[in-house]
Amino acid sequence: MILLDWVQGALLLSGLGFFLVGTVGLLRFPDVYTRVHALTKADNLGLGLIVFGLLIGADSVPVALKLLLIWGLALIASATAGYLVARAARRRGVRPWKARNWEDD
Repeated sequence: MILLDWVQGALLLSGLGFFLVGTVGLLRFPDVYTRVHALTKADNLGLGLIVFGLLIGADSVPVALKLLLIWGLALIASATAGYLVARAARRRGVRPWKARNWEDD
């Protein structure tokens, strides 16, 4: 029982860490495309880890299925929103960021 509590805690903290990394990526990355990438990847993985952590403590199968359904819907919504944001940026002519080549200086 104690081992399951430790695993659950580790999963929840790992998920929180991925949410934090996604938020830092949103604030620090240089353009809309890399920001969307940071949010969709890190937040989806963070939510997945949190859901698996909560599944360990789920009291019943319906509760576990609801958690998995929520995660699935969030995955679909995140992918759709990321696609729409990137498409809107592309249609407005936003160019992807290019790293400056330090060898050319």
